[in-house]
Amino acid sequence: MSEAPIRDAATVVLLRRMESGPAVLMGQRGARAVFMPSKYVFPGGAVEPADAGTVFARPLSAETHAALRDRSDAPPEALAAAAIRELVEETGQVLGQPGTGCDWPGFDGHAPDAAPLRYMFRAITPPGRPRRFDARFFLVDADALATDLDDHSRAEDELAQLQWVPLSQARALDVPFVTEIVLAEVAAIAAGRTSAGVPFLDNSGETSHFRRITPAAG
Repeated sequence: MSEAPIRDAATVVLLRRMESGPAVLMGQRGARAVFMPSKYVFPGGAVEPADAGTVFARPLSAETHAALRDRSDAPPEALAAAAIRELVEETGQVLGQPGTGCDWPGFDGHAPDAAPLRYMFRAITPPGRPRRFDARFFLVDADALATDLDDHSRAEDELAQLQWVPLSQARALDVPFVTEIVLAEVAAIAAGRTSAGVPFLDNSGETSHFRRITPAAG
């Protein structure tokens, strides 16, 4: 059996700073899903052809744009668009600024805003999985959203039990291995501990490699 093709993908990790501590928005995939059934995940999905033509209210930061180009042929703007589009589809949350020209559901009167996207992790699905993705994870401060943080009524049905999970409790959920790593990175960032570069779990070959992507590269 031939390996599944590796598709470019984007994921958004929404970080909400609450009185009780930081929390992240997560949902549970369906039990019959082909990829990661029943797992708790962040909103995200594959890049679609139309994403490359998205017009933003504000562009990606120069640092994020440069880091996204490292060891990658995917247009940074397409990755950003996929992240914002998947976010609104799966959670109903709009990352946008007042503007026009976007026909995504929920974006009436808004244009996608790429400026708040902070590139914080990258992972390629290991061989042998039914689907494989080259996923870029973006951290976004929940205060950047244009919608009610507790209203998920406009979300599609791909993710169930959408909820703000306390960061201290998130790793106790049934989450994929890569999500555990991402949660650890988010906890470090939330605590003010940062390291140089973007962590990259590279499973594109027969063996796994852990690398760091530097903003100056590419």
